[in-house]
Amino acid sequence: MSLLLLANENIPFTSIKELRSEGFDILAIAESYRGESDRKVLSVCADEQRILITFDRDYGELIFREKMPIPPAVIYLRFIPATPTESANILRSFLMTETARLLGRYWVITRSGIRSRKLLSK
Repeated sequence: MSLLLLANENIPFTSIKELRSEGFDILAIAESYRGESDRKVLSVCADEQRILITFDRDYGELIFREKMPIPPAVIYLRFIPATPTESANILRSFLMTETARLLGRYWVITRSGIRSRKLLSK
C-alpha cells in the first residue's frame, strides 16, 4: 500500500526530507501551498486523498465540529519536537506499525501514547 502524505507547514522540513529519502510520498504544504488556510489544506487532502500530518490541533475542530472535507486520515502530533528529525522518527515507526488500520481515523500521537477516533464521512 502506497501512502500519500501531506505535511502541514509546521512539520520540520528536515523530517520531510528524511521521510522522502526513505520512499514516502510526502507533499509539503510549505512547498506547494504556502500560507494557505487550514480549510484549503483539508480540501487538498480530501481531493488528493492524502493523509494529513500536523502539529495543529485546529484540524480536529474543523473536521468534527464544522464538518469540513475529510482526508483519508489525520495524524496529529501532540508534542514539541526535541530535534528536527524527531517527527520523522516517530512517524516512521507509527506508519510501519499502523498501516493496516491507518485510514478513516484521526490519530493523536504523544510521547506517552497513541489514540485514535473514527472519522465520520458526510
